[in-house]
Amino acid sequence: MTGWPTESGRFALGDLPLQSGAVLPGAVLGWKTHGTLSAARDNAVLYPTSYGAQHPDLEWLIGPEGVLDPGRWFVVQIDMFTNGLSSSPSNTPEWPGLVTAWDNVHAQRRLLRELWGIEHLHAVYGWSMGAQQAYHWAALFPQAVSRIVVNCGSARTAVHNQVFLRGLMAILEAAPEHLGEGRFSAQPAAALRAFGRIYAGWAMTQDWYRAGLHLAEGAPDLDTYLRTNWEERYARRAAADLYWQLRTWDAGDISRDPRYGGDLAKALGAIEARVLLLPGGTDLYFRVADNEAELPHLRHAELRPIPSIWGHRAGNPAANPEDAAFLKQQVRRWLE
Repeated sequence: MTGWPTESGRFALGDLPLQSGAVLPGAVLGWKTHGTLSAARDNAVLYPTSYGAQHPDLEWLIGPEGVLDPGRWFVVQIDMFTNGLSSSPSNTPEWPGLVTAWDNVHAQRRLLRELWGIEHLHAVYGWSMGAQQAYHWAALFPQAVSRIVVNCGSARTAVHNQVFLRGLMAILEAAPEHLGEGRFSAQPAAALRAFGRIYAGWAMTQDWYRAGLHLAEGAPDLDTYLRTNWEERYARRAAADLYWQLRTWDAGDISRDPRYGGDLAKALGAIEARVLLLPGGTDLYFRVADNEAELPHLRHAELRPIPSIWGHRAGNPAANPEDAAFLKQQVRRWLE
């Protein structure tokens, strides 16, 4: 139970044409709302999900004293395709292949319009792949959103980031259970164990491990930490969902649209929203340098790196009060 109104459901999109030219049959988006939509429909904040996450995993920052206040905002969480709640390989036998951030935000816009008549968003707030979706919203619908918060994300997935992602893909592809094209005969337990351990080396920083913070999370030793925090995290998700969500992340690029023709500077320059760039100061794959390179092309933007040794997880600091306080201060300032 919460102290504010909530509602959840599933939105049927029918057979959804994709950016690739393929069709996602019987497409569905899962969603949950927090708070009350104003009569003028001017207080909606979209909060899309991130890699491997479903909306309950990300609710921790919603609350009267949290980052997103449901007493002020109508917070709409939408599960991205491939996360296991919305249409995903695990629940769609005829999976069509790559589903992009472009596909996600176009489907999200339909949901907002058809369920609540929302034509304009006060803000889109996103972390990681959610931040990529926030950037896509601003570039693809420049007049439909006033501000975005890009928390540990980028407008285009960097090459070094892709090296990380393609390493994870290769682990899943090497599993004996892999049938090709991201399909599996069974959950590849050994591959997912390796998957989680590699992720642990990228998500958290060298300084974080040197400080022994992996033990501060309640684990008596490194192997226990890796098992309970990373192996078990990804074992809960279908391997096919993880694989195709990696493909979505790898393809992230706001300029993959006919208006921009792959010209990233042109896509960034078309953004009318106020953009708050919140990179993790020590993030190993969404680098501060990526946002620094984007900044000169944006009309209205600020860059505020999160001063933290928590790497990528500085942007989702559920167990990190110091970074959570920084995030709350910056986001609340931006939304107001």
